[in-house]
Amino acid sequence: MGLKLISGSSNKPLAESIAKYLQKPLVKCDITKFSDEEIFVKINENVRGDDVFVIQSTSYPVNDNLMELLVIIDTLKRASVRRITAVIPYFGYARQDRKTQPRVPITAKLVSNLITTAGANRVLTMDLHAGQIQGFFDIPLDNLEAKLELIDYIENNIDYCIEDLVIVSPDSGGVERARDFASKLDCGLAIIDKRRIKANEVSEMRLIGDVNDKICIIVDDIVDTAGTLSKVCTLLKENGAVEIYSVCSHGVLSGISYINIDKSPMEKLIITDSIYEQDKTYSNKCEKVSVAKLFAKAIKCIHEDLSISSLFD
Repeated sequence: MGLKLISGSSNKPLAESIAKYLQKPLVKCDITKFSDEEIFVKINENVRGDDVFVIQSTSYPVNDNLMELLVIIDTLKRASVRRITAVIPYFGYARQDRKTQPRVPITAKLVSNLITTAGANRVLTMDLHAGQIQGFFDIPLDNLEAKLELIDYIENNIDYCIEDLVIVSPDSGGVERARDFASKLDCGLAIIDKRRIKANEVSEMRLIGDVNDKICIIVDDIVDTAGTLSKVCTLLKENGAVEIYSVCSHGVLSGISYINIDKSPMEKLIITDSIYEQDKTYSNKCEKVSVAKLFAKAIKCIHEDLSISSLFD
């Protein structure tokens, strides 16, 4: 069966880069909306019996992009493709992965059900906010990591000595990720213990570890409003950090995020291109690392029924 790539409208630049690595053109299709905002999709070439990969991040506007993904999958299923892989570089609703209080949804599970019911045969994503989301799917899911791409950026663009470098986890939930970075870079580790009042609002933070006269690199999976991130940077600075950098897999960057980033004492915020920021003001402190090659390799392995474990080494 032939390999075909289809791009939704959420992140065309990334889809085009993946297609370039694979030397495959994107399938021609029309994605439009009716006057009442209903989404309409038409595939303009034959895909019967093909192995099709739909590239669509469910980022802002989340509901539109999610619905567009579902409609594309349904369109392909009705066009008699052999297999559909939903390639979701950024998986929206991943932060709603459990019940943290009474009478709230587990929306990540609902979204997984929608994708499966729409007709996807498997899912390819990257740095899920919560690992247990893999278990929400009844179809195979491959969860890539941007770790090696981000570490490569650190090693080639930040001037440091190993003994002066400290990886910082911005909360207890990210300790495993930060420890992995520290192990790969053979450097120190510090942790921020924070207590959150509600989403995007923290009441108290405490530093565990020594950052005095150190170059600190905060490691996280998502940066949203950057309010908490800027507070972490200030805390590190107050405790003697010389330089502060942040590396995050997904730059959601909503609300006044760029104001918070510009006002913070961090030198740079490094994110991947898993999300395409349309019509947004961009901070000069932000730099992007492409994950197109990582996804292209994974797509090739899946199409050829090869292991993708080598992509994690």
